[in-house]
Amino acid sequence: MTSVHFLVEGTVQGVGFRRFVLHHAHRLHLRGWVTNTDDGSVEGVVQGDVAAITELETLLRTGPNMSRVTSVTCTDLSDERQWTSFRIL
Repeated sequence: MTSVHFLVEGTVQGVGFRRFVLHHAHRLHLRGWVTNTDDGSVEGVVQGDVAAITELETLLRTGPNMSRVTSVTCTDLSDERQWTSFRIL
């Protein structure tokens, strides 16, 4: 199983970004979490099939209609905790 940490910057809070990620993570059968950060970005961890994670990474670069993504950083994780579901923190 692959685990990836992501950080999305831009206009990504107050526009439904976490719900957007939650919806697509469930649709793609991914596990992990997503949360807002104090600096206005959104971060999270996803675990699952490489193809599904790659698809989610592509979706993160677009975001929901009202968002304006300026940067997406994804980092592979090793020996990460095993998540059983996907949730908003």
